[in-house]
Amino acid sequence: MMTGATLNALGILLGGMLGLIFNRQLATSTQVAVRGIVGIVTVFISLRITWAGISGGSAPALKQLAIVLLALTLGRVIGRQLRIQKLFNQIGQFASSRYAAAHPEDPDRFYNGFAVCTLLFCAGPLGVVGSILAGLANDWEPLAIKMVVDGLAAMGFACIFGPGILLSALPVFVFFGTLTIAAQQFGPMLESRHLIAAIVAVGGLLTFCVALIVLELKKLDVADYLPSLVVAPLIAWIWQ
Repeated sequence: MMTGATLNALGILLGGMLGLIFNRQLATSTQVAVRGIVGIVTVFISLRITWAGISGGSAPALKQLAIVLLALTLGRVIGRQLRIQKLFNQIGQFASSRYAAAHPEDPDRFYNGFAVCTLLFCAGPLGVVGSILAGLANDWEPLAIKMVVDGLAAMGFACIFGPGILLSALPVFVFFGTLTIAAQQFGPMLESRHLIAAIVAVGGLLTFCVALIVLELKKLDVADYLPSLVVAPLIAWIWQ
């Protein structure tokens, strides 16, 4: 149940420790290669998850696909009204400003490293999607992908902020672990009404959107689509 959250935290710890030991990031060419591999694996995983949510006979599959597309459309409208992506962007801008201003002699770099990395690692939409999928369908692979992405970022942050970034693994584990447990609590109720498949399909497509960003193929405001995870089971329930 907590596999995904545990892997995410371990990725931060491992990446941070490697950054502290070698005091440098991976070469740009290596980062590009790893990003490409992660992006391709993410495409495969996301399509598998999506297929699991919409598979079945042709009629049920078409109905499920219509539910998913409608949920994504309405979810994006709600997300834009709530300005979810804008909030995530503000967090990213705050972290970038702290990163740009940081230097090894800064007496506050330990605290800044902890605060900046905690915000960044907890604010990613992939973490929210992955935690919900882990709790409802035991699909921890999206959080395993986030483990690699966060681990690479932690290597770079460790060179600037020092060991403070290692502590960010704890709130990351607690936050995404709590989301996973909360999703699991709703599992039996959703399963009894046959509503989990819609959430899984939406989660798979959102993970696919993340893959497009990792591969630098498309710039998408994935965070604005997060309400789709709530809208999808509501539409499926009404449509029954």
